[in-house]
Amino acid sequence: MLQHDRAAGKLLPEYHRATPECPHPEQWSMIDSMTAEVEVLEFIATLVTTIKPRLVVETGSFLGVSTEWIARGLERNGPLADGNAGRIVSCEFDTVVFARAKERVDASPLKPLIELRNESSLEMTVDGTIDLFFSDSDLDIREAEVKRFLPQINPNGIILMHDASSHQRVVREAALRMEDEGLISVVLLPTPRGLVIAQPRAGRV
Repeated sequence: MLQHDRAAGKLLPEYHRATPECPHPEQWSMIDSMTAEVEVLEFIATLVTTIKPRLVVETGSFLGVSTEWIARGLERNGPLADGNAGRIVSCEFDTVVFARAKERVDASPLKPLIELRNESSLEMTVDGTIDLFFSDSDLDIREAEVKRFLPQINPNGIILMHDASSHQRVVREAALRMEDEGLISVVLLPTPRGLVIAQPRAGRV
């Protein structure tokens, strides 16, 4: 949070180490070392406008920056076929961090599209079919949370898992393990911190 505050909204060069799949991370930009890279935020917002999700679930809100980017995409979509706008449910377990995220969301004109929760992704319940699931919480629980929500994820929906570079192997290996188990199909995007884009195997048209 201190890094975020010191940056005061200015973009910084991405500082995560080079990897074989992404040898020049400095070409990307970051707001801070916890929030997804700016280009990844842009990609997710564009993904929202591309697939028109009714329900997005995000784990690991941090300061609410990515939550707001997703909500911008939902706002741009406008009312969907049923006349309702899409919405995002985002959870942050840390109470101090959650308070900062809540300040941001409360001050945002996008607040009506956002439901921010101070709870664990392994305990929260969400009603409805999830069209886009963005896993960005503690590294060690990413696999467990994807498996927990997988039965609720639209077979034609999208699963994103951040921090999946070959350097930070926990998420990468978890995603590939779930692929080996026949649960999801995985593409590894070569971004500085790594991004999994996946889809459930079961029920896909």
